[in-house]
Amino acid sequence: MTKKNLKTLPTTSGIYLFYNSKKELIYVGKATNLKSRVRSYFSGKRTSRPIEQMIDQVKNIKTIQTDSTLEAIILEGNYIKKYRPKYNIDWKDDKSWNYIVITDEKFPRVLTIRQHEADSNKHAKLMFGPYPGLKVKEMMRLLQKLFYISTCSEKNTKPCFYHQLGQCLGVCNGEISSTEYKKRVIAPLTKFLRGNKKSLIKDLEKKMKLVSKQENFEEAARLRNQIKNLNKIQDIALLNKSFVKTEIKKQGSTIRIEGYDISNLGSVHKVGSMVVFENGHSKKQDYRKFNIKKVIGQSDVDCLAEVLERRLKHPEWPYPDVILVDGGKPQVNKTKAILKQNLLKIPVVGIAKGSDRKKNEFIFARSIKSDKWVKANQKLLIQVRDEAHRFAIVFNRSKRKIK
Repeated sequence: MTKKNLKTLPTTSGIYLFYNSKKELIYVGKATNLKSRVRSYFSGKRTSRPIEQMIDQVKNIKTIQTDSTLEAIILEGNYIKKYRPKYNIDWKDDKSWNYIVITDEKFPRVLTIRQHEADSNKHAKLMFGPYPGLKVKEMMRLLQKLFYISTCSEKNTKPCFYHQLGQCLGVCNGEISSTEYKKRVIAPLTKFLRGNKKSLIKDLEKKMKLVSKQENFEEAARLRNQIKNLNKIQDIALLNKSFVKTEIKKQGSTIRIEGYDISNLGSVHKVGSMVVFENGHSKKQDYRKFNIKKVIGQSDVDCLAEVLERRLKHPEWPYPDVILVDGGKPQVNKTKAILKQNLLKIPVVGIAKGSDRKKNEFIFARSIKSDKWVKANQKLLIQVRDEAHRFAIVFNRSKRKIK
């Protein structure tokens, strides 16, 4: 493909490869929309930036489509590592590039490091990358969910938060051995990071059929969900540079809860609220207000649906570990349905209340493996519910100019 054929480029995610007149690969890049990204190089006014030197040399363009931005990132890293394109190297400070490292330990850790840290990391066994311009925290968050990577210590005696959500196989409480962890977590992850997703999925399908015949239905269900998630990877704004940098840490992970409530005065003045708690503390800079625009009449469930659908149009907002809704089964079921439509698997908890708001009945989706975490964190969940209610009421009153 030459520069004259830019209109025929695909609009999917993937990588683009620029070649010079000698058929040498001089630059490789990634994109969520190949057509838009590549065309941007050849539009607009020319400047004296170094990029112009490369653009003038481009004589041929090739693209490779991927199923997701995550796979485009991995493929780009593999190409840079293999071919060392001139302008990738010249334009970038490769010492600041991000790499993923798998350590050589009893329960291997999965870390992100910079190039200059690689030599000093004595535990590093496998290194993948480089991954330029990447939101490493979001990538690790996604890989953790796709491959059940444990972030807890084997010295723990109690199940961790992610074990309660079915996202940790039990390193924390001794449910899984080192050998099984390497086999079920590290081996699939390694294959994926080497760019062999199709082969990996075939392996997982064979394993799923085998454990199903052995009547290990819990493991078969886990593999089924993993295959589904790999086929429909939900990227989390991996290339967005304006992400939130101030995260509160606890046990090496950020536990984020989003709480939702609807406030209305009859069939008018309908509004919605979204509040955010991270590790037990409100994060008010992430709160959001919603004016209900489409719902006619009075329906809290439909209003909640509109709020959630609009929220999910903002992947630059970090996705939560748990969603809390002020309401009962109708609200929980509607939330689950919207998440499913968006190929998201996030645990949902609802708190049903009486007219005097003194009743607290917890309803949670099946995606929460156990109700132990919910029971252990009832006070926090009620606090999130009450804060979402308060925030919605304040917003409603401000619209009605009631003080």
